[in-house]
Order: sequence, then structure tokens, then C-alpha cells
Amino acid sequence: MRNTLFDTRGIQVGLALVMSITLAASAFALTEQQVSRNFNAVEPSVCTVSYSSEVRNPRSGESSRRNTRALGLVVSGEGLVMAHGHMKKQDSDPFNIRVEIGTGDDTKIYDAKLLQKPTDVNVCFLQIESKEKLNLAYAKLSERGLSLGDEVMIVGMLDVSLDYARAVTLRRVGSVLEKPRRTYCIDERVPFGAVGGPVMNAAGEIVGVVGFDLSAQDGGDLYVRSGHPLVYQTKLLKDYIANPQTEREQKDDAWLGVFTQPLSDDFAEYWDLPKDGGVIVSSLVPGSPALSAGFQRGDVITEFNGTAIRARQNQEVLGFTKLVRETGVGQEVEVDFYRDGEPMTIGLTLAGRPKSASDAGEFESEIFGVTVRELTQDVRILMNLSEDTRGVIVRRVKPGSWAFLGGMRPGVIIMDFGGHPVTTIEEFQDAASKVEADRQKEISVFCRVGSRTRFFRLQPRWGSAPETP
Repeated sequence: MRNTLFDTRGIQVGLALVMSITLAASAFALTEQQVSRNFNAVEPSVCTVSYSSEVRNPRSGESSRRNTRALGLVVSGEGLVMAHGHMKKQDSDPFNIRVEIGTGDDTKIYDAKLLQKPTDVNVCFLQIESKEKLNLAYAKLSERGLSLGDEVMIVGMLDVSLDYARAVTLRRVGSVLEKPRRTYCIDERVPFGAVGGPVMNAAGEIVGVVGFDLSAQDGGDLYVRSGHPLVYQTKLLKDYIANPQTEREQKDDAWLGVFTQPLSDDFAEYWDLPKDGGVIVSSLVPGSPALSAGFQRGDVITEFNGTAIRARQNQEVLGFTKLVRETGVGQEVEVDFYRDGEPMTIGLTLAGRPKSASDAGEFESEIFGVTVRELTQDVRILMNLSEDTRGVIVRRVKPGSWAFLGGMRPGVIIMDFGGHPVTTIEEFQDAASKVEADRQKEISVFCRVGSRTRFFRLQPRWGSAPETP
């Protein structure tokens, strides 16, 4: 049975600090003195991040604004702050970010900017903006690993009803997963205020932070284990801390150009193949290294550049994706595979990954209330679009705007705007400017919607803005 203990002896009146310890009384070896010592060591580097976000509904195009607080951890004296990765998701962007450091009368508030989010770990990094040179207390992270059953102490914060006071939660490592990368799973749920919080071992060393992977719906890609609290180990974070993303040289991901699925035992039996796992090529990207080298749908890859591929379940395919990405652009590799039951080998040179939807350029027309994005190869494949389909895809539609009232929604592909052909972001921007200058009473927009094409009618009332509900 789990109890919640609010220890009044942990209240430090001068700092207005409340320490909440969640534990089963006989379950943990950490003493009250150790908990207090570890807490006091890390507390100066724990901060509060407040921000606003515009959350968009991808189906309706409607958006709502939310004001949120999250836990932050200062990881450099110059003001680099780490927070949980759900600050920035596929349909939510934070702005008006502020970092509060200290407690009570000693609290200082700084503006901060969001740095480029890492692609392989669901955390966000913020840089405090200050005219004065900063020398902040910061958390020093240890690369010591964890083992199954290890006690961990997590520092987080309580909710608004308790003034966001700092809090301590004790948990254990309940499972250690080795694929697609070594992952420590916490044995029980944690309060949301602990997400992003420093994780300390029994010796008081900070060995990582609490995190949740993004779901596929939220934009999770390489690692998707959403729904269970994890420990993001220090080795996943150290490079981003040493070289913040805005300053680090971006390394292109290598690209093979295939969509795959695992070789389950059922498929192996059906094709009379060894039940050792692998990945089945289900689709090939036009112009990709794989297609140029002669791969075909139905090929079963069992070895890539000397590394055996043993995927049998969907999550194990991610290990193959990571292996390809990290091999390096321009590297010559050999791929072993089965075709029609016969073993074969193909040599090829990996190319750089083409621009994806998450990297694509956008343009927002404030007049018409629509944001469009260039049409990238991954979107073409997802929407089953032919190579000759040209246009820009609608990313967001502002509620109450002329585009919204005309029936346009995210996912529509604009091919002609007001009689002006559109194939690029620049052409759409130019078309919107011309239509605005002409002040037409009615504007026809020719689009592709799913597998069909149709016209939308926009009827702007020039000189008056549409009402936003």
C-alpha cells in the first residue's frame, strides 16, 4: 500500500518551500536525511517554466490558446534550461516563455527562447535571454547507469493549489528495455509535475530526467513508447547540453528510401523463410538509393552493412531506421536480403534524407487566414499522391477566417488560387498578394481533397475582418 507523507519538518519557512515525499514506508532504503541532502543539492537548479501555446486541431483547423507551467532544470551557468518535450508537439508551439529561478523573495524571472528540439529524445531546451552575463547554479549530470530495482529520487513540483512548491517522489527502476535503445522504465506513474525533473540515484548523482516519449499522433518518430514514465539517461542529453542545437553543426541523416514492416513468424512461415526476423520492403520512394539499386517490394532485408536485422515486431523496425540514419550520408553499404526465397546482396550508396514535412517551409496569409506548407516527399507517400501532383498543402486554417468560412480545412492541397497556378510556397504567396491587390468579390480556389479535386469559393468583405468565434 502506498502512502503520501507531507513532512512538516521539510518546510523551510525562509524559502517558503514545501517538500512532499511519496513513498511506501518500508519499501525504500533512502533515509530522510539522504533525501533532504540530495534535495538541497539539486533544488537551486530546479526552476519553473511558464509559457503560452497555440494548440491546433489538425482536423478542423481550429486553435485554442493555453497558458501552462512546467518544471525546468538549469543545465548550464549561462542559462541553458531543459524542460519536458511536450512543450513542443506537432500541433502546438510555445511562445511567451519565461523562466522563474529561485523561491519567495529571491525569485528572478527571465525571458527565454526555445531552441531547436532534439530529434532522438523528447525534451526541449530553452536559452535564457539576459543582457547581463549569467552565472547560475546548474545541475551537474552523471553518466552512471541504473539497474533493475534501483531506487531513484525525482524532484518535481506540485500544482497551482500548492503554489507550485517543489516536491520529491521516490520510485524504482521497474524494467530495463534494451531495444531499440537502452531504456529505464519507472515502476509506477509519476505526477505530471515531476515530468522533466532530475532523477537522482541513491548516491545523490543526477543520472537523467523523467520523460514521456511522444505518441505517433503527437509527432513521435524514431522512438515511440508513449504512456509510461521513462528515465532519459544523461548520455542522451550531454551532447545537446555541451553544444546547444542552434550552435551545433547539423548532421544530415542517411537515407535508404524504403518503408518497411517486421518479418513476423507468420510471414516467415508463409514465404518459407527462417524465423530469425528481418524487415519487409513494403514501399520504395521514387528517386531513392534503394529504388535506384534495384530493390523491389516484398524483398526481406536480413542484414545491413554487416549488422543482422532481427525485427519481428513493429517497435523493432525503429532499430533498423536508426541504424540507417546513423550510418552516414555517402557511405557505401551492402544489404543482404531474400527475394522470392532466394538470398541476394546489393551494394549501394546512402543519400541524405530529403526534406520532411516537419522541416518544410510555411507561409501564413493573415488576410485569408490560412497557413500552407510545401509538399514534401513523405506527405506525397502518406497521401498516395503521384509525382506530377503539384501545389501546397494547407497546414492550418484560422477559425472564422475567409478560408474557414469557405470550407477549407487542413490537408487540402491548393493547386490554383484566384486564377493563379500554385506549385510552390513562393507562388502561393505571390498569388495571395495579387488577389488581395485586385480586391475580387469572389475568389475560386482549385484544390485536391483526398482522391478528388474541387473548387472552394471565398467571399471576402474587403475592409472588414471576419469575426473569430
